Amino acid sequence: MDELAKQIEQVANAITVYGTMWILIGTGLFLTWRTRAVQIRLFWHMVKVVLGSRGGSKDGISSFQAFTISLAARVGIGNVFGVAAALLMGGPGAVFWMWIVALVGMATAFFEAVLAQIFKIDAGDGTFRGGPAYYMRYGMNSKIMGAVFAIITVITCGVVITSVQSNAIASTLSATASTSAPVTALILFVLGAPIIFGGIRSVARVSEIMAPVMALVYIVMVFAIVLINIKQFPHIIGMIVNSAFAPEPLVGGLGGGILAAVINGTKRGLFSNEAGQGTAPNAAATATVAHPVSQGLIQSLGVFVDTVLVCTGTAFIILDAGPEVWSADGVNPANLTTLAVAHQLGNWTIIPMAVMIFVLAFSSIIGAYVYSEVNMYFVTNSKVGMWIVRIASVSSIVVGALMSLNIVWATVDIAMAIMTITNLVALIMLSKWGIAALRDYEKQRKAGVVEPHFVAANCEDLPPMPAEHVWKD
Repeated sequence: MDELAKQIEQVANAITVYGTMWILIGTGLFLTWRTRAVQIRLFWHMVKVVLGSRGGSKDGISSFQAFTISLAARVGIGNVFGVAAALLMGGPGAVFWMWIVALVGMATAFFEAVLAQIFKIDAGDGTFRGGPAYYMRYGMNSKIMGAVFAIITVITCGVVITSVQSNAIASTLSATASTSAPVTALILFVLGAPIIFGGIRSVARVSEIMAPVMALVYIVMVFAIVLINIKQFPHIIGMIVNSAFAPEPLVGGLGGGILAAVINGTKRGLFSNEAGQGTAPNAAATATVAHPVSQGLIQSLGVFVDTVLVCTGTAFIILDAGPEVWSADGVNPANLTTLAVAHQLGNWTIIPMAVMIFVLAFSSIIGAYVYSEVNMYFVTNSKVGMWIVRIASVSSIVVGALMSLNIVWATVDIAMAIMTITNLVALIMLSKWGIAALRDYEKQRKAGVVEPHFVAANCEDLPPMPAEHVWKD
């Protein structure tokens, strides 16, 4: 099994080096150019839009709730285990490449969300459905491409990612609280089943509270450690930048070299912030908003929060802990961040960290379920299909906590690479819709409109819309 996992990882690395990395960064740069760097020009406006986005949804899902669903899926194990894995295998320089992926990924995330909103459909129950499968179907007029993407997403999110997250919870509780895997599986079932069986609205209500709180607690803890060790901050930033271009590892106990840094920074950056992967727009499409660009700005900010704030903070904690933590016996991606925090603040933090990791992973589980159900709705809108997804998601949570998932951890990189490349091709081909919507939004703001409203017929330069679109008035 270990040999098979190693072979799968080699395939995943090859796909990253020769495919995902170039397409991901290239698409981000192309979309940054097309929008005149929307992620920089409108950054503070993004913050304002997020803070004022809780209302206006009536009986549907608010823009803020959609943001928290995607944030719940973004800020998770990728920020704790993923960053630790990137550092152990790619060295400090991997963080630099995570920044690059995030910076250009903010433009990619913007387009994903805008297109998801433009091509979303009315689900008939007061909510909306949308995402890459929908903009491939209605924007590119390719039902086959949309169906293939939807099926990949259902399996990846509803089975693979949920299993990986529950396995991470089981590993953490076993190491910190001596909790057996069956007990963890039972806990996850008791907590997860009522939420998932309650459907997307139930997830939205939970995520609206859970995601901001757990992200805030983690960020506060990170900043506390940064302030305590503020004198080391310039040194660590320099270590990250220098290591990003070093031909050989610069720091004992950690991996490194340019190739290792690029591979691990790109893979872990994508796993963490999801920009370009095609998962977050599934949540973005569910929001009830006045203009597609509003949700695009919100999702773009989510990438910044996830990588530039949370992932960088995690990296600082680990790097500041020093070689005595990196090189300790038994150190691995699952426990490195916890050991680094304990080194900084004391062993009393081990249990609180376990609780925090539990919340991070659990919120990612319910976020992944949303992505899976949205894409199953694309394949079939029958109640049977929805319940298949819910039962499969709950089952994978339980099974994931009980199994050793080395192969699944390696396979998830390949699955995400396939999703990402397919989605990025669609973003480039449909970029003219996103550009037209952005021009309409900025035109209205320039005219003094406080909250721009989108009406497809009034939007200049917008290509023809499908008959099923919801933006008729």
